[in-house]
Amino acid sequence: MHAPDGFIDVPVSAAAGVLAAGAIAVSLRGARRELDDTARPGAGGGAERTAPLAGLVAAFIFAVQMLNFPVAAGTSGHLLGGALAAILVGPYTGVLCVSVVLLLQSVLFADGGLTALGVNITTMAITTTVVAYALFRGLVKVLPRSRRSVTAASFVAALVSVPASAVVFTLLYAVGGTTDVSIGKVAGAMVGVHVLIGLGEAAITALTVGAVIAVRPDLVHGARGLGQKLKLRVNGELVDAPETAEPVPAAARSPRKVWIAGLVTSLLLAGFVSFYASANPDGLEKVAADHGIDRQAEEHAVADSPLADYGVKDVDDARLSGGLAGVIGVGVTVVAGTGVFWAVRRRRAADERAEDTTPAGTSV
Repeated sequence: MHAPDGFIDVPVSAAAGVLAAGAIAVSLRGARRELDDTARPGAGGGAERTAPLAGLVAAFIFAVQMLNFPVAAGTSGHLLGGALAAILVGPYTGVLCVSVVLLLQSVLFADGGLTALGVNITTMAITTTVVAYALFRGLVKVLPRSRRSVTAASFVAALVSVPASAVVFTLLYAVGGTTDVSIGKVAGAMVGVHVLIGLGEAAITALTVGAVIAVRPDLVHGARGLGQKLKLRVNGELVDAPETAEPVPAAARSPRKVWIAGLVTSLLLAGFVSFYASANPDGLEKVAADHGIDRQAEEHAVADSPLADYGVKDVDDARLSGGLAGVIGVGVTVVAGTGVFWAVRRRRAADERAEDTTPAGTSV
C-alpha cells in the first residue's frame, strides 16, 4: 500500500507530512514510557534489552512486508504491521517501528514516494496502529483473561486496521487526488480488496503474537496483566498459589533466545522466502491501475539506487539479487531501529536523572 509520488498533490502531501511529524513527536515521548515500563522488574528484562527487541520488531515487519500473498485475481497484499507492532511493543513504539520501516523502504529501496512519505506514515503507521490498538484493548477487556483471548483480539484488531488504512488513504485522495476519478468507486474498490488483505494481516499477526506468548508472554506489551494466577489443587479444590518474593534470575528473564530466533526468521523470510512472493500488484497498485489513479504517478527520486525494487544492482541472478537485498534490508532496519530506540530510552533515563538531581521546589 505504499503510495508513490504524484498520487496526491503537494498541499495534501505536505499536510500529511506535518501530521506524521507531529504523531512521531508524540510517539517519541510515549515510547520513552513504554520502553521504560518494559525495563521494569518482571516485565521482560533490563533496559539494555528493550531497544534491541523493538528494533527486531521493525526488522521483522520489513521482512514480512516483502512477502506479498495473493488475495484475488491479479491482486496481492502484504503485511502493514501496525497492529503487530502495537501489540508486541506498545502503540507509541509501534508507530515508530513502522515509520522506520517506511523511511528505509523509501530511501533505500524506492518503495513509496519521498514526498508521499507523510501520506504513507499516516495511512500505514499511524492509522493501523491507533485503530488496531484501540480495538485490541477494548476486546481484551471484555474477553476472558487468557492468552488465547490476546491472540483472538490480535486477529480482529489486525483485520480491521487494514481497511481502516484504505479508508484514510481514500479520504486523502478525495481531498488531494491528482486525477479526476469517481471517489465512490475508488472507496469501494480500496475497502473491498483491503478487507481480503486484512485477513492475511490478521493471520500473520495472530500467529506471531501467539508464538511469542507461548514462549515469553512477558515480552508482549498487550498481554501484560492478563495472565491467569497459578492455581494449586488443595484437598480437591483449586486455590491461588502463594506469590513468591524471590526475584527471577536475570538469565531466566533474558530475551536473547527470542531475539536470535526472531532475527534468524526475519533473515530467512527476506533472504529466501521472499523469492516466492506473489508478483501481482498489491491492493493500492491494482486499484490505481484499474481506476486511473496512477496516471499522474511520478518516477521515484532514487529509482536508480543500488537497492531499488528490492534487488542489488549489477547482480544478474534474480534469486541472489532479491535475497541479498532482503538480508541487507533486515540488517539495516534492525540496526537503525535499535539505534532509534536506544536514543529514546537513553533520553528517558537522562530526564529521570535530571529530575532526581533537581532540588525540591526548583523548576527545569
